[in-house]
Formats: sequence, structure tokens, C-alpha cells
Amino acid sequence: MNWENHKCLVTGGASFIGSHLVEALVQKGAQVRVADDLSSGKLDNLSAVRAEIEFMQGDLKNIAFAQQASIDCSTLFHLAADHGGRGYIATHPASCASNMALDNIVFESAVKNGVEQITFTSSACVYPTDIQEEKQLLREDMVDFKKRGGAFADEEYGWAKLMGELSLRAYHKQYGVKAASARLSTAYGPRENESHALIALIAKAFIKQSPFEIWGTGEQTRGFTYVQDIVNGLILVAENIKDASAVNIGTSEFISLNRIAEEIFRIFNWQPPEGIKHLKDKPVGVLHRALDGSFPQKACGWSPQTSLEEGIEKTIQWYIENKNPQEIKAQLGALLMSR
Repeated sequence: MNWENHKCLVTGGASFIGSHLVEALVQKGAQVRVADDLSSGKLDNLSAVRAEIEFMQGDLKNIAFAQQASIDCSTLFHLAADHGGRGYIATHPASCASNMALDNIVFESAVKNGVEQITFTSSACVYPTDIQEEKQLLREDMVDFKKRGGAFADEEYGWAKLMGELSLRAYHKQYGVKAASARLSTAYGPRENESHALIALIAKAFIKQSPFEIWGTGEQTRGFTYVQDIVNGLILVAENIKDASAVNIGTSEFISLNRIAEEIFRIFNWQPPEGIKHLKDKPVGVLHRALDGSFPQKACGWSPQTSLEEGIEKTIQWYIENKNPQEIKAQLGALLMSR
């Protein structure tokens, strides 16, 4: 697909993932409009491309704003959502559930404005939680809208994302809009905040927390996926998937938090003098989660290219260059539970 002068709307484009996606689209020559209420995103995230994009600030749950945002756009990447790390999801169920209204307003507005392609950022949280106690790779067909018992998502956030997928399929079915849902798995990298596990562990090493606190036993695993791989996946999904299918975008490796911590210690060349303290009363979600990559490889030619070691090194370098240890130490408790 030729993105040169292609008109794109990126909702939530000032966010962690969104800003990286905007940069990639600009690099490909696309004309990019960003719609974001800046409730968690930051204009600073767009500083490298601010002069080359159109930015609109507003609440996409406001129908008038959502309709204005997608005018004259051919492709929509819908990343806007109320979400955060596990602490936020566990303590803000109503906020996360509001995504159901947001998604439908954005989809309806886009279709009415003649948007040709919608790529929705869904989540691995849509997968049934009861099959994630053992290490088994999650395939797209493990969620089934037509089979009794085919859905059992992870908390309100997961259910809202699942309903977003179902709504998008309905718009594709009724109006013929080209569509796809990208099920993202535990993205990390520069610009992510401390409410997410990997950045939280980097922050704790950055301030030399000792004993070093890890939520849960630390043996819970996730398919940590570097942000540039996520962005590449979103673009390939938009280029190749038109029938509203869901596509996994995440690594197939089960990576424990304890392993993440050891890798962070290695890069910092530091060990907590008082060792590690596992906080087993904190929210941790499912025990194991990683995604089967067979379908995205076959349908889109996508697979992750960034090793865990390389990704963490890049993320730590960004963190050191952009954060103040005194400020992080003073605010860490709040940051871990925020968006």
C-alpha cells in the first residue's frame, strides 16, 4: 500500500503507542490528523512531528467532536481508550467500561464520514481468563462470538475491548467498511508510563528501591512486545486485513516479571542490597499470557523483530534521559495506579 498523501486519523495519537504510530505514518508520507483529549497522552510525545500533522483536542465520546475528527479521512487507526496498567484496570472498572460508548461513537462517525478502513486496537485481555492459568499460546479462534461459552474476557477492560471488536464487525457487516482488530500484547518502550509492569520495574531500579518490590510472585508471564514492533504490526494489519478479523500482535514468548527484573538489574549494573520483595496482595491479572503468531505471519507477514534485551536497553536509555529520580521517588506510589 502506498501511504504517500494518504489521509489518516489516529485517535489517541498523543499516547504512548499512538505517538509512535503517528511518527511511522508521517515517515511513510501520510497526511495525519490526531484526535486526543490529552487525559493521558501528551503533546510532547508528538514533538518530532508536530509541524507535520494536524492536531485536534477533544473528547471523542462527544458525537460532534468525533464527527468532526474523521471528516475527509480515508483510514482510521482507533487507539483512544480509557485504560492503564493492571492497578488502574483493577480500580477503575467504570472508566474502562466507558470504552464501549467511545468505540461505537468513533466507528459510527467514521462510517458516516466515508472512512474506508478502520483498524481498532484491541487487547489480549479479550481472551478467556480460564485458559490462561497454564502456558498455552492464545489463538484468535479461542474467542468465538457464535459459540456458547466462547467469550470470558479479563475484567471490564477486556470485555469492553471485546465488545469493540464485535461492534466493528457489525459496522463491517452492515456498511461494508474495511476493518480489522489488532489484539495487542503488553506493549512497552519509550514514552510508556509507570502504571505498566515493565516501566514500573525500570522506575524502581532507577530510584534504587530496596527491597525491590514486584507485584505477585513474579512468575506471572506476559508476551512483552516492543512498541516499534507493535506499530509495524498495526500498519501491516491495516494494509492486509479487510474483513474485520482479529489479528494477534504480540510475542509468542512467555516472559516472567522476575526475568524482566533480572534483565533490568543487568543493564543498570545494580542489585538491590535488600533483595526482592514479592507483594502478593497486589493485582496481577491472569497467570500466563502470550500470543500465537501464526495468523499474523501468514496474513500480514508480521512477526516481532526486537529482542527483549534490545527493547529493554532502548527503554531504559530513554527513561534515564527523560526522568528525574527524585521526582519519580516522590510520586511512584501514585504513578503505579494512574493511567
